[in-house]
Amino acid sequence: MKNKLFPQLFIIYLRYVIGFAFVFASIVKIQGLRFTTDSGAENPINTAWHFFETMYQSGLYWKFLGLSQLISGLILMTQKYAKLGALLFLPIIANVFVITISYDFRGTPVITGLMLLANFILIAWDWNTLKILVNKKPSFQSELRLENDSLWTILGILFFVLTIAAKIFASATTLLPIALSFVIIGTFGLVIGVKKHRKLQRGKLH
Repeated sequence: MKNKLFPQLFIIYLRYVIGFAFVFASIVKIQGLRFTTDSGAENPINTAWHFFETMYQSGLYWKFLGLSQLISGLILMTQKYAKLGALLFLPIIANVFVITISYDFRGTPVITGLMLLANFILIAWDWNTLKILVNKKPSFQSELRLENDSLWTILGILFFVLTIAAKIFASATTLLPIALSFVIIGTFGLVIGVKKHRKLQRGKLH
């Protein structure tokens, strides 16, 4: 299907459309302007307009959002670097979609939802090359790279669980044991990882 004319044209112009939407929406933010001429400060705090007014008043963050949208939209519209553009676009549009369903935006969630769906379509289109990010190491990558060992994945999961435990059960009595657990697990992983790496190096030499 990817070699056929119309699917390729559909993807090219889909990139143009959602890229345009982001670039268009980014300009007012970069300029430091509101979406509307009226302030939303007088609206209830749980309304969309008050939320946007808060972001607008942040100044730097408002412009940062605009710049992020501008860059991702531009990269997506270049076509040549569209894979990177689609990856940059995903967390931004996912965030926008969740915002629109969290507040009363009337029909806006339909638009942002379609943009999110379009983003997933673009990622699916390039999945044969993007899957390298979640699959096993590519054939051209050296076997001596430490992060390829499953040891580090196991350690990462342990650190993840400990971090959650530290937050949920944090107290004066549990802080020290949890901190020691981090140090012990980290040191254990370091020793095992270095030994395995040196063994692998010796095997390569022989």
